[in-house]
Amino acid sequence: MNIESGTMMRLGDSGQMLADRDQDIRGRKVLDRDGHELGKVDDLLIDTEHRKVRLVRVEHGGLFGIGATPLFIPVEAVERVTDEEVGIDRSRVQVAGAPHYDPDLVDKDEYFNELYGYYGYAPYGAPGYVPPSRGFFR
Repeated sequence: MNIESGTMMRLGDSGQMLADRDQDIRGRKVLDRDGHELGKVDDLLIDTEHRKVRLVRVEHGGLFGIGATPLFIPVEAVERVTDEEVGIDRSRVQVAGAPHYDPDLVDKDEYFNELYGYYGYAPYGAPGYVPPSRGFFR
């Protein structure tokens, strides 16, 4: 089952707020499993049908936001959250190897399915999907 087009939206563009304000991790540093900084949480992608956070959008590189590249990380990879940081269970090398998203070149459904597969998760709504059992976005 594919992730349907139009069901994923940036929280910042949705006009919605998270029911639990503590889950709003935008602006926090993202660290890989070895403690290396990957960037900052720029936004959260929500499934508008089920009103759940599905992906963390991380901006990395660039200077003052110019030239920064977005990375998308499934919330299933979020291992820990503090007031200042978000830790994921992958290395920076694994994150760097994830499929890159270019909205002008890539089909959204295909990209998100490929991304979930790269990280070893079934896409939400697909057979075999397991909601996050640990961490922050259960």
